[in-house]
Amino acid sequence: MRLLLVEDDNHVAAALSAVLARHGFEVTHARSGEEALQALVPESDGFGVVLLDLGLPDQDGYEVCGKIRKRTSTPVIMVTARSDVRSRIHGLNLGADDYVVKPYDTGELLARIHAVSRRTAHDETGAAGDGALRLGQVRIELPTRQVSVGGSVVQLTRKEFDLLALLAQRPGVVFRREQIISEVWRTSWEGTGRTLEVHVASLRSKLRMPALIETVRGVGYRLVAPTA
Repeated sequence: MRLLLVEDDNHVAAALSAVLARHGFEVTHARSGEEALQALVPESDGFGVVLLDLGLPDQDGYEVCGKIRKRTSTPVIMVTARSDVRSRIHGLNLGADDYVVKPYDTGELLARIHAVSRRTAHDETGAAGDGALRLGQVRIELPTRQVSVGGSVVQLTRKEFDLLALLAQRPGVVFRREQIISEVWRTSWEGTGRTLEVHVASLRSKLRMPALIETVRGVGYRLVAPTA
């Protein structure tokens, strides 16, 4: 996923960019509000998330958020030292999708990034009005938790469905093993790694599409959207 980091402190940006890169993000760093707005011109490659620090040198961060929302629907997460409720409400009213208060835990930030990405994933994956994701011949009906391939229903276990739905909401994005275990099994990585491998193998077999879920060695898995 491409992420636009708007942060005027180069040391903070460098450290955060390194962390995000280790978790599979491609980070573009903007040092001011103007740089951020220039990076978000319509003809540019899309970003999955904008991480916007409000303490910018050239413009008020809230003003920048409003301008971003006028030109793109990309999710915006505000980052600020202001913890009062009124400031949070003001940011959300301007179009921010979430709000992180400094100092924040990196794990929490990553979770919030993935959360706002999932909330907008339906538009990017061809979600139907009935709450289904269509990926070539694969149809994933989120409300009924039913999966079909070429019109034929495939029986999946609860965890198999949760795993497939998670990957399918961000086709092409690499999900780290730790993240998958946390979101699907609601536990930590220790002792659960083999369980994940078994579920991936089972999905490949049941869907009869071995190439649908790609293993990214040393990192995790991603769903390769079929073309037909």
